[in-house]
Amino acid sequence: MYFRPYIKKSLEWLKKQKIDNVKDLSRLTVACDLWGIENHYAAKLIHKKHNSSWNNSIRDTSRACSALANIGIIFPDAKEWLLNQKTDDSWNKDVYDTAYALIALSDMDVSENIGCDWLIENYDTNWEHVGTTSLVITALVKQEKLLSSNHYQNFIQNRAEWILSQSDKGGGWSYISTSNLAIQALMLAGYRNQLKPHIQWLLDNFNENGYWGYNNKKVIATAWSLMTLALYNSHEF
Repeated sequence: MYFRPYIKKSLEWLKKQKIDNVKDLSRLTVACDLWGIENHYAAKLIHKKHNSSWNNSIRDTSRACSALANIGIIFPDAKEWLLNQKTDDSWNKDVYDTAYALIALSDMDVSENIGCDWLIENYDTNWEHVGTTSLVITALVKQEKLLSSNHYQNFIQNRAEWILSQSDKGGGWSYISTSNLAIQALMLAGYRNQLKPHIQWLLDNFNENGYWGYNNKKVIATAWSLMTLALYNSHEF
């Protein structure tokens, strides 16, 4: 698949946008690095760090730490702040806080098997949504690589197959950001060869003006899509 026209047009669109929140800056930092293009988002992201965290938020700090670790920047104080937010076996007994924290720690080469165990032990129908399950898979795969084991493989494969079963007939999972989360998780889990229809669905949902998504979600949907296409294009998984 040839992605360059989509990348070029979306980057031109992004240059015209005012982007200043941690979530968008984090995703765009990774996207630019993956495509090997000029990355001025990282400096903006670093500037938003206050004391040892971003917005005193587990999710924002996790996103920022992940993004910066992917370009070789790790703030030890932010890593410690994130670790110190853990209570007992999870972060706030919250699937999203815990998954994002585990992803960030894995990107900073910190293994945390207790948090992984908490995700598996507490996974139930309340979490059985494509986006949520994709985040859980991503956290487990990344952490499992640090542990050099297949401890979570049965769970990962079961949930990956479930995600595939939930896709729309034409590919994708209804929403752009959810679809990106799913595709990236499935690539990590080893399902790249089954994703061509879903990548095509993503390309088919590109707006000719240079973005993915709708309304105030256009920047983050575009950032996610740039990441997904870069990862798929790289054959990394």
